[in-house]
Amino acid sequence: MYTWTKNLTGLLNLFLQSHCPLCQRATSQEFCQNCTKQVQNCQHKNPSSLWREPIPVFGWGVYGGLLKRAIAAMKYEKQPQIARPLGQWLGDAWLLNLPNYEQRPVVVPIPLHASKQKQRNYNQAALIAQSFCQTTGLKLKLNCLARVRETQAQFGLSVSERQSNLAEAFAVEQEFRRHFSNVPVLLVDDIYTTGATARSAVQTLRQCGIVVLGLAAVATTVKDG
Repeated sequence: MYTWTKNLTGLLNLFLQSHCPLCQRATSQEFCQNCTKQVQNCQHKNPSSLWREPIPVFGWGVYGGLLKRAIAAMKYEKQPQIARPLGQWLGDAWLLNLPNYEQRPVVVPIPLHASKQKQRNYNQAALIAQSFCQTTGLKLKLNCLARVRETQAQFGLSVSERQSNLAEAFAVEQEFRRHFSNVPVLLVDDIYTTGATARSAVQTLRQCGIVVLGLAAVATTVKDG
C-alpha cells in the first residue's frame, strides 16, 4: 500500500510540474535550478552604482546572457510568470542595498500603451512591480501613469531617435496628482538602456510637481565598474 501511494504521489508531482520556459526541463518553479543559477549569475555586484542624478537608477542585473533571454521570453513569448522571480530578486537587492530616502516612496511601473497591453495581455513592468512590492513592503500604484501616445519600439533606434520617439508619451492621472503629490515615486521597469523612457516619464511626473526618487530596473545595459 505504501509503495502504491508513493508511486501515485510521484506521478501526480510529475503531471503538476511545468516546464522551464528557458530550457524546457520539468520544474515546479518558474525556472529550473540550472537556469535560475545562470540568471542569478547576471546580477550586478553593486546594483546602486548608477544611483545618482539626474535620474538615479537601481539595476539588479546586467542585460545579457540568460537574463536577457528570460526578459525576452517574458515579454514576447507569453510567459508572464517570469516576472515573479525577477521582481522578487530586484526587491531583495533593494532591501540589501537600500538607497537613502527620508520618505517611503510609492512604486509606479512604466506603463505600456493601451493597444500594446491589449496585444500582450499584460504589462511586464507592472507584474515585476507587484512582486517587488510584495518583497519590499512598498505601496504599489497602478494606472496613475499612462502612456498616451503609441510609440515605436525602441530597439534599433539611436539615442536621439529614442528621445524624439518618447517625447510627451506619458500623462499623470488627476487623482494621483491630487492625493500623492507629496509622496516620492519610485519607477519600476524591466530594462534600462539609454534612459530615454525613464527621462520622459520622470519629466512628466516632475512637471506635475511630483518628486521622483529614481528608477528600479531588473536589467541595465551598464556593466559593473
